[in-house]
Amino acid sequence: MHPPKIDYSTKRVLLIESSGNMRSTIVYMLRQLGIANIQAVTINSHVLELIKDGAFDIILLGHNGSDQLTGLQLLEESRFLGYIKPEACWMFMTGDSSQEVILHAIDNQPDALLTKPFSMDELKSRLDLLIFRKDALREVDALVERGQLDMAVKACDQIELSGSDYDYVQMMKGKLLLQLNRFEEAERFFKQRFTHHNEKESGLCLAQACMGQGKYAVAKPLLIKLVAKFPLFLSAYDLLAKLYEHEGELIPVQDTLKDATQKSPLSLLRQMELGRIAVYTKTLELAEGAYRKSISLGRDSCYSSPEPFLRLANVRRLEMADLPESEQLGLQGQFDELLNTASYQYPKDKALKVKTALLRSQLSSDMGNEDDANRYMVEASKFAGQLDQSLDLQRELLDITGDRLPILEQRPAPGKDKPKGYTHDPEMSIRVNRLGVKHYLADKIPQAIRYFGLAIENDPKNSRALLNLAQLFLESAKQESTRREERLKMVTRYLRLAERMTLNELETKKLTLLKACSKVSLEKLPEGSLGVLLK
Repeated sequence: MHPPKIDYSTKRVLLIESSGNMRSTIVYMLRQLGIANIQAVTINSHVLELIKDGAFDIILLGHNGSDQLTGLQLLEESRFLGYIKPEACWMFMTGDSSQEVILHAIDNQPDALLTKPFSMDELKSRLDLLIFRKDALREVDALVERGQLDMAVKACDQIELSGSDYDYVQMMKGKLLLQLNRFEEAERFFKQRFTHHNEKESGLCLAQACMGQGKYAVAKPLLIKLVAKFPLFLSAYDLLAKLYEHEGELIPVQDTLKDATQKSPLSLLRQMELGRIAVYTKTLELAEGAYRKSISLGRDSCYSSPEPFLRLANVRRLEMADLPESEQLGLQGQFDELLNTASYQYPKDKALKVKTALLRSQLSSDMGNEDDANRYMVEASKFAGQLDQSLDLQRELLDITGDRLPILEQRPAPGKDKPKGYTHDPEMSIRVNRLGVKHYLADKIPQAIRYFGLAIENDPKNSRALLNLAQLFLESAKQESTRREERLKMVTRYLRLAERMTLNELETKKLTLLKACSKVSLEKLPEGSLGVLLK
């Protein structure tokens, strides 16, 4: 079935292109399609406001690598800020067809990618397909925007399309099942698609569905095959790296991320992940390269932060450990310079002051200067007191120095010792619990526990947060022998609280599993995580 003829006369277009000649050419093409409402602008700092405030049907974004502000940077920032709305057709146009530009553009998920120069027929063909699909999915997108994902799944089944358009809608349905944590359904769905079509996107989603059920042994060979068959499919690298880290296989994580960053070096976040893992494995030269690249990318990125400076300063600290005192001075100078540069470039970042003092304290302790170490720790405590949200300085120190974070000590039971000004906010509780899951999946366990605790403070009846805390305390009891009995008591307490609540099917299964695990000998429990947390 061919898409019906599109009526372009009602469409509103934003054309962003720095080349005047190319801008004029594209405007002419759009006029030929019957589009009268065209706003054509060059790339500048005001474009983001246009994107945010304008109700455009089509956004054509040009990229020229020689521009001070490039289309690639605008695309990344628009995605970061949430300005890329499902109702608009985003087309990324680039004259630079290099692998690194194309792959980084794909990372930021425009609806289509077009290489300049292009013909009138090419532009029309791409726009016809995009607009046809957008119109067909308008109701689904509206439901997703409102958070009604269950209804969006049902709406996908009501769309009558055929051929590639039907496949496109079905893929969207499957991804919605993943977002809903309906992993068993998603596994059946994508297994059938992958078996019949052997498409990489279905394979990736099938692996996600398996991981959501804890079937890592099934997901791993699938991802390895995807990476081998589609060597530029970076999403498969990212998911495989997460799987390896979940299993504690840090060298394969490092190799996977290193391979991905070599193929697509423009992702600051992926470079930071590589640096983090390289510090864990003590591959300091690799960590340095990743953090230096992150600093360079951060100059023009919405992800700019002082973190790469802090992490590189920590690499310098680690390098000093094996050197004689006479050779440490040069590295200490670089250490100081990195921290000073971060402070200069991010003067309003209050958390940076805390982390800088913590790093200086650790370096002083490494060098045997306990007086200086204590002085810097007092300084960190003073700065931490000025923050809106409290910090656990010991945990922050472990984080910034690259040590693996142990489970936090016991928290007060939910409902006790509530802070002044406490308010019951179920919606906030849900959002905070999701942040806890995000930090758990990133192996930031102390932050995860902190968020789960906040979720319960905002809503003591948040059964998911209670179950998540029960799981983390059970994992910590397995991993550490100190205060094991107290942690098991916390597990029992959280499970009893959850039992008194009305649980859905997924939560009931989680409760049953955790109760069973809590009754067996800890030595018989599986190593590492007991499974993906509820969202």
